[in-house]
Amino acid sequence: MHIILGSQSPRRRELLTGLDLPHTDVTIDADESYPADLAGGDIPKYISRAKAEAYTRTHELSDDELLITSDTIVWLNGQVLGKPHTPEEARLMLRNLSGKTHQVFTAITFAHRLSTFDLRLSTEVDCCDVTFDELSEADIDYYVSHYRPLDKAGAYGIQEWIGLATVSRIEGSYFTVMGFPTHLVHRYLREHNITAS
Repeated sequence: MHIILGSQSPRRRELLTGLDLPHTDVTIDADESYPADLAGGDIPKYISRAKAEAYTRTHELSDDELLITSDTIVWLNGQVLGKPHTPEEARLMLRNLSGKTHQVFTAITFAHRLSTFDLRLSTEVDCCDVTFDELSEADIDYYVSHYRPLDKAGAYGIQEWIGLATVSRIEGSYFTVMGFPTHLVHRYLREHNITAS
C-alpha cells in the first residue's frame, strides 16, 4: 500500500522515514478543537481521528492507500499544555514542568479502505511519563532563545537541548514524546499484513 502521512511535522516525517517506509506527506486543514469533557489521551485520540476524517471527506482513498494521522498533547496535573503562543507563555509552561513528572499522550489514526463502501478508521493512543529536573531561569531562557518552543506541545522537544540536558527520566516510548509512536505503526502494519510501496 502507498502510505500517506497527514502531518506538517518534520519530526513525524523523519520518524516514518526511519521505519524505511516510503510515503507521501500531505497537509490537512482540520478543526483541532475538542469537547470540553475530554481528558488525557481522549483529547489527541479525538483530534487525530478528526484529522483523518477531514482528509477522507475531501479525498477519496483508493484501495491501495493508507492514511496515517497523529496528534500529541502534554498533560500536567489534569491540564493540557498545548503549543504556546508567545515566548513568555513558553517560559511559563516550562516553569510549570520544572521538577515534575508529566504525561505525553500521542494518538495515531490509520485509515484505509476495506471495500468501495467500507472505510476503516482505527485509532490508538500511547502514553509516556516524562520527568524534568528543576529548571533554572537560565535553562529556560537559553532554550526559549535558541530553539523553537512555539511549535511544540508543552513548549519543548525532548530531542533538543532541553531534553538532553534536563529530562532525567522517561517511562514509555521516547518516540511517543516526539509525537509519533513508531512501534504502533510497525505493529499495525504487521497485524494487518500491510507492506509499503
